[in-house]
Amino acid sequence: MSATDRLLKGIGVSPGIAMGPTVTVRWALPEVPHRVVPRTQVEKEVRRLRAALKDVRGQIAELRARAEARAGVDEARIFDAQLLILEDKDFIGGVAELIRENHFTAEKAFEFKTLEVRDLWTAAGNPLLKERLADLTGVAIRVILHLMHKRGSSDIWESLSEPSILVARELSPGLTVQLDRDHVVGLISEEGTRQSHAAILAHSIGIPAIFGLRGAVARIPAGTKAILDGTLGTVLLNPTPGEIEEAERRDTSRRELTARLEEAVSQPSDTVDKVHVALRGNVDLPEEVAPAKAHGAEGVGLLRTEFLITGHSELPDEESQTNYFRHVGEAFPGQPVVIRTYDLGGDKFPAPFRSPPEANPFLGWRAIRVCLDEPEIFRTQIRAVLRAAVTANLHLMIPLVTRLDEVERTREMMHEEAERLEKQGVPAAKTVPLGVMVETPAAAVLADRLAEVSDFLSVGTNDLTQYTLVVDRGNARLADRFTPHDPSVLRLLKLVAEAARAAGKPASVCGEMASEPLSAFLLLGLGYETLSVAPPKLPLIKWLIRQVSTAQARSAAEAALAARSAELALDILRFALAEVVDTSLLDPDARLPAGRRSGSLKL
Repeated sequence: MSATDRLLKGIGVSPGIAMGPTVTVRWALPEVPHRVVPRTQVEKEVRRLRAALKDVRGQIAELRARAEARAGVDEARIFDAQLLILEDKDFIGGVAELIRENHFTAEKAFEFKTLEVRDLWTAAGNPLLKERLADLTGVAIRVILHLMHKRGSSDIWESLSEPSILVARELSPGLTVQLDRDHVVGLISEEGTRQSHAAILAHSIGIPAIFGLRGAVARIPAGTKAILDGTLGTVLLNPTPGEIEEAERRDTSRRELTARLEEAVSQPSDTVDKVHVALRGNVDLPEEVAPAKAHGAEGVGLLRTEFLITGHSELPDEESQTNYFRHVGEAFPGQPVVIRTYDLGGDKFPAPFRSPPEANPFLGWRAIRVCLDEPEIFRTQIRAVLRAAVTANLHLMIPLVTRLDEVERTREMMHEEAERLEKQGVPAAKTVPLGVMVETPAAAVLADRLAEVSDFLSVGTNDLTQYTLVVDRGNARLADRFTPHDPSVLRLLKLVAEAARAAGKPASVCGEMASEPLSAFLLLGLGYETLSVAPPKLPLIKWLIRQVSTAQARSAAEAALAARSAELALDILRFALAEVVDTSLLDPDARLPAGRRSGSLKL
């Protein structure tokens, strides 16, 4: 078997290198024999169901506590979705009805209802429901195994004689959080993306993992020696002694880089030619404020506000929002905190925002459209920002803008609420800087006009890429097509930077690109001098910024802009960055392509 045949590629979802034999885990619904119970036994089956639900709730509560201890408060919330399934009256009531009406056993009724709901969710095509399929399956497996008095696949590592790599069609968060690092050193899954619950937990716990590797179970026989690189997203089967030595060298180099990054935290993010690049943090939840500050963030470039609503049955009041915004703002005295208004809709419609189903929710009623159509909810948030801005440097940013009047109407509301607060004698700022999150091609093309009516522009590269390339960023099948380095996306990024500069307005990037070394190098070359980064990546991006000059970045960016494809643009950037830093230390996007050495590239 050649090296090419032995090298499998998936999506790296948790960095690091793992080596060992593979073991196959089949985390799937067990076969349930069809058996009808007599009418006299029906209520006994319903009682069996209720007892099983109670026991499984206890199991999941224990998993939640374990996740909180091992991965953090935010990651522990992943299990709330499973607990909600067990408490869903329609779902559980439907199972009980199948027992009473069809005389099914409790396990058969639960299997039947699970398959029915799974088909409905799959047909709906909603990305949020797609993510919840793993939760539904995980719950069903636990309940059915409990009812059948069987043990699950999660016990498999108890029989392992050496550290091994798990291979599965799909991994559940419940299975992932239970893993014993002494026995399980890596994970491979056919299904899932970086946003999968199991992937998030693997990353938080520190287990190297690759998801979206098609046919992994069939292509990787149990017991195969393998090297898993969760940074590169590769699995090398039956490695030679030389390949093992190279993997160990890479692992050592990355550990050395970690030590250098710790030193970079306290140093300024200045390029070699003394250009300061402001590095801010992206904050989803209150728990992320402290890590952003600890990693040297110069304020917050993206403060998401959806957590104030998601998972709650009621909308947050003005007082609670004011206190939260004030808390974050005062954590970064004198530094900007950019608050993104509710980015609801698409896959993020919580209970307080009931809306009719849409054929394509990502192109429907969401983000600023929801806010402007529900002005009282929006005004409450604006008032909270103005009140908190008395003691903090707060900015307001609007997501998914496609029209100028969305900015103008928001500014009018801000002025009206400021006047109302003043008349009421409530201390509040008269205004705060109002910016646009550029995440649609429409906003990028209109960047010059948007810069006239707003105070700053900030690019959300995830959605900008998704909408420009017409690729669902959560679709594992299309993962190779989702690339922000596509020539069309690069041109839009350049367009926005130039429009902001011409208008004398600041422009930043708060999407995932800002957290990737190679992309950060590109963005610097395109003219962005403010990047908002995931807190754990702040030291890496700061270390990179301190190794390069703006002249080197500009030259590389100009060449990448002229490339005919994303692959060629990436090659150009890799070569340019390799002239300055050891790219083998960085994330996969920063590495040189195999077999390339030097020389000019044909554009």
